[in-house]
Amino acid sequence: LEQGRGRLEQRFPGHAVRGRRYHTQTEGRDQTVHRGIPRHDIGRGPGRVPDECQETRAFGPRRVAEAYGDWFSGYRDDPRAYMERTFEEVAGYDELIVLRDIEYESHCEHHMAPIIGRVHVGYLPAGKVVGISKLARVVEAYARRFQVQEKMTAQIAQCIQDVLQPIGVGVVVEGAHECMTTRGVHAHGAAMVTRRLLGECAHEPYRSDILKALSASA
Repeated sequence: LEQGRGRLEQRFPGHAVRGRRYHTQTEGRDQTVHRGIPRHDIGRGPGRVPDECQETRAFGPRRVAEAYGDWFSGYRDDPRAYMERTFEEVAGYDELIVLRDIEYESHCEHHMAPIIGRVHVGYLPAGKVVGISKLARVVEAYARRFQVQEKMTAQIAQCIQDVLQPIGVGVVVEGAHECMTTRGVHAHGAAMVTRRLLGECAHEPYRSDILKALSASA
């Protein structure tokens, strides 16, 4: 602390240095020095906002808050609620139902970097089905949170299994993680694939059928 005070006194001769916030007197005008920078100098250094960007400085924080509210809106949603309305009049249909290529955007909980990809969902109904848009809603609700792809894959599958109670569920997730494509190893073009099979879909003969159906678009 004493060394820091000494450097401040050298930088601002004649100014009194007190504690963690430093009060100075210059030409009869009080200044506050915070971390070695006088208040009237904050924003005037090389990293200051240019005059033509004042609107950005004025409205930027609000826009950032709105963006984060959108990116992480999944915390306000209950994915299970989307699955509660079902239909039973399906004329006895009991074959696989598959919805592929559900696009999603999420964020890595380790680096806050985007994860962008697709989800493929399939289930074997047990007398009732759900509107296909609700499957996409479930994906969106889990994706719009801080995520680990493996966890998100398991969450989507378990939600469908718990609420719809089908004979089996299969979920395959593909994701490009910008935490490794734009930093670190810079592995451009790399994509991660995870899958989760529950119920009878985890066993033959349904296992092969659902994996084939889910990977048809890959």
